[in-house]
Amino acid sequence: VQLQAFGGGLVQAGDSLRLSCTASARTFSLTRMGWFRQAPGKEREFIACIWGSGSTYYTDSVKGRFTISRDNAKKAVYLQMNSLKPEDTAVYYCVADVPPVSTLPGTTISDFDYWGQGTQVTVSS
Repeated sequence: VQLQAFGGGLVQAGDSLRLSCTASARTFSLTRMGWFRQAPGKEREFIACIWGSGSTYYTDSVKGRFTISRDNAKKAVYLQMNSLKPEDTAVYYCVADVPPVSTLPGTTISDFDYWGQGTQVTVSS
């Protein structure tokens, strides 16, 4: 499975940004997709995931600001980020958990099988 993330950039605090990720997975509709991020000097952090059914799960720090969505026909997943803060600055990674997929919201690095190359998001104050 190949994942290609794009849409990062430099924005100001309070701005919005939408990340996109396309996947080559043949069973995309059954694949749980997600996003992680890694800020300089920090560990990689889970942000959100979405099952093929459309169910979602978020880490507390982004609830109400970020929205994950998917388009199974386009084999794409999106991360709409609103009210961005300087602490959201990080490299954002698209990830895939291929079938069989648990209904439990695994949020560790090992819960996902494939990783994209990352896209940089920088939020200035």
